[in-house]
Amino acid sequence: MPDGRGNFRRGILWHTVMGMSDGEAITTHASRATLAEVAALARVSVATVSKVLNGRAGVSAETRSRVEALLNDRNYNRRSTPQATASLIEVLCFEIDSPFGAAAIASIERVAREQQMGMVVSASDDDHLPAAGWVDGVLRRQPLGIILVAAQLESKDMQRLRSRGIPMVMIDPYGSPASDAPSIGSADWNGGFLATQHLIGLGHTDIAIITGPDSMMASTARLSGYRAALDAAHLPVRSEYIRSGRFHHADGVTGGRELLALPEPPTAIFATSDLHALGVYEAVRSLGKTIPGDVSVVGYDDLAIAKWAGPPLTTIRVPLATMAEQATHLVTRLRDEPELAFSRVELATSLVVRESTAPPRG
Repeated sequence: MPDGRGNFRRGILWHTVMGMSDGEAITTHASRATLAEVAALARVSVATVSKVLNGRAGVSAETRSRVEALLNDRNYNRRSTPQATASLIEVLCFEIDSPFGAAAIASIERVAREQQMGMVVSASDDDHLPAAGWVDGVLRRQPLGIILVAAQLESKDMQRLRSRGIPMVMIDPYGSPASDAPSIGSADWNGGFLATQHLIGLGHTDIAIITGPDSMMASTARLSGYRAALDAAHLPVRSEYIRSGRFHHADGVTGGRELLALPEPPTAIFATSDLHALGVYEAVRSLGKTIPGDVSVVGYDDLAIAKWAGPPLTTIRVPLATMAEQATHLVTRLRDEPELAFSRVELATSLVVRESTAPPRG
């Protein structure tokens, strides 16, 4: 896969092992281990170790933890066996019913269908984590790989999956991705810079922003791009012009009303998601104002709804379909080339100018 310069690179990411049946020796980079040896050290039966390996029920939490620790310590790393579901991809997605989640899933499904693979789609919780028991289910199904869409895993769960040789790829990762977890995202800093620069170029000097959660890498990068564009134009970054939310429509409504109620309201608002932007639309209209007459609005993502808004929304295009397609191809490649090294790639964002932005009045 390409690095930041578009070149291909290789290295050791996972240990290459031979898939063998339970009870057989497994060769790793440091030692040979058998299920019987692990069972003896854990003081349990081979059947119990097998249950832990395959995510089956019937094992206490304390025993499971002890066996997992021994498997990791002994470098037991089993690649998918012929009995594994080699034509299945697991997808864990934050807010699968959102336009962003639905678009990502649709693109993953299209590539999976072309390659005659199936999908299991699960929703993460509000903390972007999977439901209890999700990892056990994955281990039972033994998919060829996992795609996380704006979701995350606790380190202990990531280690459990890695110890079974199940690769994972992140799309638009939540927070800072693990250094050894491949991720595909977009150039969010550049997107924030482009959106703000566009408004500055139209003559706006009072530009507000509605950001996402501080814990999300995309949010902080877009906010940083906004600040950089203002600094480059020698414009102040005004704290009262910064609002945050969860990339939801309701946060756009609330943030928009708060900004427009200021003694010196902004003449332009950069909403860092299209859903935020549509919330700002509602706030503007509820106050009897117009877009772009009274306030210009820029969104982010270029979801299908952006061009259907009234007026059509100027926004930053995120190549979500390409991100999802590359993630799906990468997962299938890691199945066959587990030694492939891949860290993070950022795809370019671009400005799409429509009718929601114009020079300020006066």
